[in-house]
Amino acid sequence: MLETKSTIGLTWEPKIPPLSTSKTIPSGSQKLQNVVGKSNSELIDGLFVPPNDPRKVNKLLRKQRKDTAGGNWFDMPAPNITPELKKDLQIIKLRSVLDPKRHYKKSDLKFKTLPKYFQVGTIIESPSEFFTGRLTKKERKTTLADELLSDPYLGQYRKRKVREIEEQKRPVGVEKWKNKGRQSYKRAKDRRQR
Repeated sequence: MLETKSTIGLTWEPKIPPLSTSKTIPSGSQKLQNVVGKSNSELIDGLFVPPNDPRKVNKLLRKQRKDTAGGNWFDMPAPNITPELKKDLQIIKLRSVLDPKRHYKKSDLKFKTLPKYFQVGTIIESPSEFFTGRLTKKERKTTLADELLSDPYLGQYRKRKVREIEEQKRPVGVEKWKNKGRQSYKRAKDRRQR
């Protein structure tokens, strides 16, 4: 006794317009089958049908291509720039001010905009440097700005530099008591009239 499974007689066929034979579609249009987010005018019975025009097909392929730095850069993607990343990039750009012992090329000063393609990584120390060259968990911070603010040597250097600049700007001798400008002239005139 063989039991046969009964099949349900439901079938569905999409209503696809016949493709015109006068225009040929390039072979790259098979990649367009998994396009998501198309408007209802481009969908036929809920399915995306590639356009017959090769220019439109090429335009859709260009839109689908990811924004990368190219094959020579191993297709490095362009990241989303968050405020934290933006601050870190600005700190790297101004790194020559941070440390008096290190000097960098001036070519970075030409570029006023932030780079489009970059990657942020984490340095992993080798096990042999466990006691010498590694940061403890307390010293590790989430961003570069937090790490620089928590560095005690950089804090001392910053305070010393601020103190030096304030000493240069402070008036010396009798000049600090003299009021300069138009307001001081009016006050002197008022004092004379009294």
